[in-house]
Amino acid sequence: MTKTIVIDPVTRIEGHAKISIFLDDAGEVSDARFHVVEYRGFEKFCEGRPFTEMAGITARICGICPVSHLLASAKTGDKILAVKIPPAADKLRRMMNLAQITQSHALSFFHLSSPDFLLGWDSDPATRNVFGLIAANPDLARAGIRLRQFGQMVIEKLGGRKIHAAWTVPGGVRSPLSPEGRQWIVDRLPEAFETVNLALGLFKGMLDEQLKNEINVFGEFPTLYMGLVGPNGEWEHYDGKLRFTDSQGNIVADGLSEDDYHAFLGEAVEPWSYLKFPYYQPLGYPDGIYRVGPLARLNVCDRIGTEAADRELQELRDRAGGVPTSSFLYHYARLIEILACLEKTQELVDDPDVLSSRCRAHGGVNQLNAIGVSEAPRGTLFHHYQVDENGLLEKVNLIIATGQNNLAMNKTVAQIAKHYIHGTEIPEGLLNRVEAGIRCYDPCLSCSTHAAGQMPLHLQLVAADGQILDEVYR
Repeated sequence: MTKTIVIDPVTRIEGHAKISIFLDDAGEVSDARFHVVEYRGFEKFCEGRPFTEMAGITARICGICPVSHLLASAKTGDKILAVKIPPAADKLRRMMNLAQITQSHALSFFHLSSPDFLLGWDSDPATRNVFGLIAANPDLARAGIRLRQFGQMVIEKLGGRKIHAAWTVPGGVRSPLSPEGRQWIVDRLPEAFETVNLALGLFKGMLDEQLKNEINVFGEFPTLYMGLVGPNGEWEHYDGKLRFTDSQGNIVADGLSEDDYHAFLGEAVEPWSYLKFPYYQPLGYPDGIYRVGPLARLNVCDRIGTEAADRELQELRDRAGGVPTSSFLYHYARLIEILACLEKTQELVDDPDVLSSRCRAHGGVNQLNAIGVSEAPRGTLFHHYQVDENGLLEKVNLIIATGQNNLAMNKTVAQIAKHYIHGTEIPEGLLNRVEAGIRCYDPCLSCSTHAAGQMPLHLQLVAADGQILDEVYR
């Protein structure tokens, strides 16, 4: 008798989803699906709004990554105005994005994912969270909280608010960094460096010992990778050109412009999820599976361009024996990116342009169709706007990082389930491993489908005829 196990919702991710695990007659996993089950179409209700409002509006998609939408939207607005933003605005936007990546990665690693491997996969789910981490390792938990706070405060020093700062606008930014804000950053960078180096040492030690099995089964499979790179192939988080590489490190496509994304990205839909399934169009669906985000950015770049982060990147590649392909190593990649962000912030904070008041260009509606791209913490983010002569939006399309990882997340869930689940009796620790496979990608479902609502964890075991064989609530 075929059976279905449903995990609803997946916990410790941003948003809500469920996982269905399908068993065959022998009680072995035949398939698994990651469902995103709620929807409130953000793109549609933006139609008719002035494009100048979009940075502020789209930032409200998510409280975790508002800066990402601010930047992608403002860059789209730059193109509609057909202006070149001042050098100061470029550097200030970059500084805010570095802070955004820092705070988001710190949240993902310390708050959402580290309880799994620091407290144990089989530990009590009631305490396997940030509060349990505080009790077990208060110094580490405090350091993680303060690292995230550092990123949030840099955003506040620039934009006036930690969340939804109406600061990045078409044409540039509203104001420069203040001298006081600059000094605040300078004073707190050493502590931030200390924390990320502590976390890197801890995580690498665990990879050498108790996490080897997870590397092999948490999303270990070949895919393409996509991300922005700079003019010389260096790591990029704000501008540059798009590059696709494969799992052997070969460049599949390079120098791609976001303006041509329709030529290389397709978006498939499935009836069982509100989250779209982007794919690399030349290979078709689903063979065009690709990954974005921290691990992808480290795989597509030739180097990062900062001393300490480049050392860590080389060590990651040495440990993997080439291109790291396990999605479990997204955690490792996040820590390396935090280090890179701190180093680049240190460079920018000494640049006199960040204090310059020449930080905004002005113009009118000069282009009716524009696409902006930036790297959000979770991966490449596209904003595509079509406007009329008055600058009112006629069509909006947002391609979100989490959606671009959708095929990979589904494949990861199936791989983990097939490895760990045999029969209908599933210990809590194994269920958590399936959820943890999704947490590797740090999915932001509020961005990807704009999810709303909250549910307790509900697990159902369902027979082929629809009969509920077992039911568990958490």
